[in-house]
Amino acid sequence: MLTSAGTSVSALFFGTGFILVGMKDFYVADAAKFENAVVTSYFAIATVQVRDKKTGGGQYLALTLADKTGAFEARMWEEFADAISTCAEGCYVKVQGQVSKYQGKFQITLTKLRHAAESEVDTADFVPTTSFDIGEMWEELRGYVLGFENRDLMRLVLAFLDDEEMGAAFRVAPAAKMLHHAWIGGLLEHVLTLVRVCRATAPYYPEIDRDLLLTGAILHDIGKIRELSWKTTFSYTLEGQMIGHISIAQGMLREKVREIAPFPEKLRVLVEHMILSHHGRLEFGSPKLPMTPEAVLLSALDDLEAKMQNMRAEFGRAEASGKGPGEMTEWVRSMERPLLDSRAYLKD
Repeated sequence: MLTSAGTSVSALFFGTGFILVGMKDFYVADAAKFENAVVTSYFAIATVQVRDKKTGGGQYLALTLADKTGAFEARMWEEFADAISTCAEGCYVKVQGQVSKYQGKFQITLTKLRHAAESEVDTADFVPTTSFDIGEMWEELRGYVLGFENRDLMRLVLAFLDDEEMGAAFRVAPAAKMLHHAWIGGLLEHVLTLVRVCRATAPYYPEIDRDLLLTGAILHDIGKIRELSWKTTFSYTLEGQMIGHISIAQGMLREKVREIAPFPEKLRVLVEHMILSHHGRLEFGSPKLPMTPEAVLLSALDDLEAKMQNMRAEFGRAEASGKGPGEMTEWVRSMERPLLDSRAYLKD
């Protein structure tokens, strides 16, 4: 039962299998520990839909509930009309329901759902945040830029980083809605890691202009600060849905080039090409294929960095769901395969 002023008491009724969990005593990552138990807790609504029942006879509520540890599916089969009238995507809710596993994934079947005011929750419980110090990452990134030999590229990158509005968004933006680095500070973490990998790799390829490569690494995803929104949950802005971060970044680059003119046209073309081609393949959303040494290397290392972080997250999810070191993860849609944590497997 809940007590006053944000404190809570967890009551366990083992005979009935009922567990009452107070104000964020239960997180999505705890689902394996509470399988088949009834819990009460707070979440943010990531998605919400009213659907027709396959068997006929009415509708049901399909939601994705989220907190800082992840998200899981929720279903409410009865008496949800009043709740849905006040609860929309992005709002906080208090729910009660039974945690269970369906097709290998945890979900919760709700019996109660109501809107929760911000005064009832600690917003830090709902938005995942980088485990690294944002200020330290920012200073390290700027330090690499200040070390550029090419003064024009230094001016260009600093025009973004030192822009009050853009710089502030770059510090805290997630790198994605659901895949790699989907947390506050995720974009900065991804970019800084990519820059480190580029700096370590470039000396092995004499064809590479290092400053040009690092410029592409820093700016390739800059459009995500306008593609994504982040508050209670991560979602796409209208501009992000209609245009996408690659085309947004292309426009941002051209605006900055005009602001800092004169700027060498050849450099503008090469940087813009890296932005347009960094997804590597046309079917992955790149308007152009990589055609320069810097663009080819950036695309490969960007893909590698994203995949490694995605694997790290999948291993964490598998462990949280109760899988052992020798078991494969569930099918990972973004990588089209299940995965095995080889290090944990060998250690075990």
